[in-house]
Amino acid sequence: MHPATLTPRALGRALIARQLLAERSQMSALEAVEHLVGLQAQAPRPPYFALWSRLAGFRAEELSALLRDRQAVRVGVMRGTVHLVSAADCLQLRALTRGIYERLMRTNYRRRLEGVDMWEVADAGLALLREQPRTARELARLLGERWPDHDSDALAQAPRALCDVVQIPPRGLWGVPGRPTYETIESWLGRPVSPEPDIESVVLRYLGAYGPASVLDAQTWSGLTRLGEVFERLRPQLRVFLSEGGRELFDLPEAPRPDPELPLPVRFVAEYDNLVLSHADRTRVIDDEARATIASRNGQVPGTILVDGRVRGTWKVQQPQKRVAVLTVTPFGRRLSGDEERALTAEGERLLSFAVHGGEDAGAGPGTEEFTVGFADPVPAPGRAAGRTT
Repeated sequence: MHPATLTPRALGRALIARQLLAERSQMSALEAVEHLVGLQAQAPRPPYFALWSRLAGFRAEELSALLRDRQAVRVGVMRGTVHLVSAADCLQLRALTRGIYERLMRTNYRRRLEGVDMWEVADAGLALLREQPRTARELARLLGERWPDHDSDALAQAPRALCDVVQIPPRGLWGVPGRPTYETIESWLGRPVSPEPDIESVVLRYLGAYGPASVLDAQTWSGLTRLGEVFERLRPQLRVFLSEGGRELFDLPEAPRPDPELPLPVRFVAEYDNLVLSHADRTRVIDDEARATIASRNGQVPGTILVDGRVRGTWKVQQPQKRVAVLTVTPFGRRLSGDEERALTAEGERLLSFAVHGGEDAGAGPGTEEFTVGFADPVPAPGRAAGRTT
């Protein structure tokens, strides 16, 4: 039987539903983090906004408590980037993605570490971390004393990339400043990473949260290569579809694939959100032109808005004072309709309340806060537009 073809709109509806963005889920924060196979987390606050957009009644303290209690951690895994993952997933994902960091070190730091064995540096850094947790600055100073003729920042990168380490609190806690401080995974979680990680299980979970997807999509999400062999082993238990371009798409047989005409609410998607980073072909949620608009040379990924399941612009929150918060929405290509602006304004005011209170009750009388949602002029390409307040 010839595989059915799925349109970008059908793929988009499936992705939005599995990403818990079609309607807010009753999952706990830990359940959602595991369902999504982690949240990209270069900056501390995006994972909180990511869960706020996906979970009913989410409070920032719920995620902070997971980090303090070591049920969730910040660790370098997929694509060579920091993710917030469950403790259990950390042990699997770190083992699977070590090779990515070895390649990044050889590619990005070979010249800066010329004349020194990066593994020797990593071992020296690991010994320092086994003594006590240390910041990157501390590692740079101590390793620089041993190798004074080399770039100390590059030296400090070796143990952070090549060794099994996590960033520990207060880094990542809601409303609490803190430099990235590193400790070994084994010390922080009380057990080492898995000696036999299960790549097939991870691929199946990826499909559950991001499918239907191609082999290339899974490789884009993970940063791993040669996943075609894994999909071939899994093929007997998967459903196979085709994209409009004729590429094979794999999926879990019972995973939700909603009606392409399913009505969807507006959503504010967090900075660095895997929704817009986890496929080679991202046209299911974002046009190529819009993707070029949010592209950044320094790897920054702005928060985006979803309107009818499509990325239609970016958003940014500024808090010039304690109880003053301003949300600016910058649409792509054309102005949003009146109904779209009203829906985004209502959702945006809720987002601002979360940004200020973290989901807790305000604890203050009416009229003590000032929340403003503004819409900038549309931009067809990267740039800053002047805002107009509504």
